Amino acid sequence: MMVKNRNRSAIVFNVINYTFLAILALSCILPVVHVLALSLSDKAACSANQVKFLPVGFHLRAYEKIIKNADFLRSFWIAVLRVIIGTTLNMVIICLTAYPLSREVKDFRWRNLFAWFVFIPMLITGGLIPTYLQVRNLGLINSFWSLILPTAVPMFSVIIMMNFFRGISNSLVEAAQIEGAGHMTILLKIFIPVSTSAMATLSLFAIVGHWNEWFQGLIYINDNAKWPLQTYLRQILLPSALEGSLTKDKIQDLKYLSNVNFKSAQIFVSMIPILLIYPFLQKYFVTGLTLGSVKE
Repeated sequence: MMVKNRNRSAIVFNVINYTFLAILALSCILPVVHVLALSLSDKAACSANQVKFLPVGFHLRAYEKIIKNADFLRSFWIAVLRVIIGTTLNMVIICLTAYPLSREVKDFRWRNLFAWFVFIPMLITGGLIPTYLQVRNLGLINSFWSLILPTAVPMFSVIIMMNFFRGISNSLVEAAQIEGAGHMTILLKIFIPVSTSAMATLSLFAIVGHWNEWFQGLIYINDNAKWPLQTYLRQILLPSALEGSLTKDKIQDLKYLSNVNFKSAQIFVSMIPILLIYPFLQKYFVTGLTLGSVKE
């Protein structure tokens, strides 16, 4: 009898759990589907709010216009460069900082002092104005590097990687030291190869952070031609994307496109890189966090 009750409880729990997860998944997927449908629908249907999750009056004119939009393509390329360079720099600094902090005090005398030096800035930031003044004093205003260097040392990621490194067996390190390996060799040949899941997880954090960040471009970049993609998209969502002097091409666009079509198409295109990258790193996501959270 007790077994039957347990089975029924398990079935009820699974039904409730899967229902909740399905609703949660749909709440994430449906907005993306709606934006895609808007980008593929005609002007009249969008203006009349007739588009839900399927295109009405299907056409690809919004995407044709994106391909010809030099501003969008330029900002897209800047965002790609920012992700590549920024993520690479983040991971190099994370590993070089986390490795010494993961060693025992006998190996690194000032370990605790530097650990607090890393931990305190994660809780207390300098603030927007001091940070802006520092970036300006370094001559980075209106520079591509103003999008990279202010966030070059992600403190939270350093702590996660430090905890992960501390979970690696000391016997591996001692064996390498007996063979004459130095710290850099130990880091490159032992720690990094066995930290694939943590590296993938933190890389995903860095990629998403750099790709979605728009505020730095707004306050540090004065030239619109140097904006990353998200800053560009944020600005076009305020004014009309088709406003200004009406050329022959714009008049032709107005027959089929509204601002809703064009903006939705640009927003959806901006999602594609993350949607393509995430499935390859997702399998490491939970493993990387849990393995770095507890030290045996």
